[in-house]
Amino acid sequence: CPFCRELPSTDKEVNKKKEMERVKANDPAALRYVGRRCCDEGDYDKAFEYLTKAAELGNADAHYQLGVIYYDGKGVEKDKEKELFHLEKAAIGGHHIARHNLASIEEDNGDMERAVKHLIIAANLGYDKSMKELWNTFKTGYITKEDLDATLRTHQAAVDETKSEQRDIADKYYRKR
Repeated sequence: CPFCRELPSTDKEVNKKKEMERVKANDPAALRYVGRRCCDEGDYDKAFEYLTKAAELGNADAHYQLGVIYYDGKGVEKDKEKELFHLEKAAIGGHHIARHNLASIEEDNGDMERAVKHLIIAANLGYDKSMKELWNTFKTGYITKEDLDATLRTHQAAVDETKSEQRDIADKYYRKR
């Protein structure tokens, strides 16, 4: 269970009850979790409600999910301005995929200097996709060899920091499911 750090019950109703207890306590992680589940189930109104509350409480992933909702236009009208707002909030909160997406937006807008800065930050957070994209920008001359090497070292350090026996056990558990 992501909230109580116990193995989830085999009874789905017990798990939902625990989730809703955390939601009632305004736990931003629980609000984001339930909001994301609602989104996966196609209940975009509820998803938007839970994710908005989690974002108001400072959850970076909720901001990212809201950015995706505004990009896709699921349950709301597509809104580039709101999408960008939520991606920026998520990126400021340390969300690596939001940072990577901002790089793509900047690249589409023709600002490769800002795009590269976003990619470097995301790669420094350990995001492999941004590191790979930086290799491509190096080939086209938008990043120096020295900056690329420094980013690669920081990227590897971030990846190494996330390795743990507990994460390996959790990964094995979820892969079996």
